[in-house]
Amino acid sequence: MSETDRIPGPRRAGIPLRALIPNAVTVLALCFGLTAVRFAIAGEWEKSVAAIVVAAVLDGIDGRIARLLKGTSRFGAELDSLSDVTAFGVAPALVVYLWSLQYLPGIGWVIALSHAVTCALRLARFNAQIDSAPQPHKRAGYLTGVPAPAAAGLTLSPLFLTFWMGPGILDDLVVRYTLVTIVVLSVAFLMISSLPTHSWGSVRLRPSYRLPALVGVGLFAGALFSAPWMTLTLTCLAYAVAIPFAARSYARLRQREAGITPPPV
Repeated sequence: MSETDRIPGPRRAGIPLRALIPNAVTVLALCFGLTAVRFAIAGEWEKSVAAIVVAAVLDGIDGRIARLLKGTSRFGAELDSLSDVTAFGVAPALVVYLWSLQYLPGIGWVIALSHAVTCALRLARFNAQIDSAPQPHKRAGYLTGVPAPAAAGLTLSPLFLTFWMGPGILDDLVVRYTLVTIVVLSVAFLMISSLPTHSWGSVRLRPSYRLPALVGVGLFAGALFSAPWMTLTLTCLAYAVAIPFAARSYARLRQREAGITPPPV
């Protein structure tokens, strides 16, 4: 045994590997978001959008991996927010600007900025509310406003539609940037609104629904691989249609909690 081995000293506090794995997944999502910008600059639109979709998938699993490995931390939460701003705020804004809004004289860049800025504001609001008073939306299984990954998907939905139906459907630049403007501004408003939206992670299924749900997930995965752009377009459409129903459902829930009989539909 060497002399240094015999000298007692303070034990070094190491970071367990289980805490690094979810953070590595978050960094990977950040890298895919930045890669989307690189592909957009090169005009490789499908690769650019696909990179953001992959970032969304990684963002959806990093928190679950952290909870599974008991590696949650404040550092991981802050890193996740920074990754979300880049991958689902900055990257989609630049993609739709380069694809369409740059041809809108004067205000195209301002419209693109609205997506990135409202995404950052939404995430700042979320972080500020973590340690604040109980949030009624979250406690009831709902989110406040549209979350960043879903907002990125909605903002990119005109590109999904073009990849699915062919470039001819939005070949006219005026039609293209008009549609993108409406979509981007609507999504920007929804992100910072207090509108309740479904939190799919809080959904609890009855035992009798579990097998059909697994079948549905399998069919969705198969459709995503065989016809990705059609599947993503229809998914965005279904999500947008579900927003007013979520608001209605939350209002009825609040009325029941208050002991008020809701009006008939």
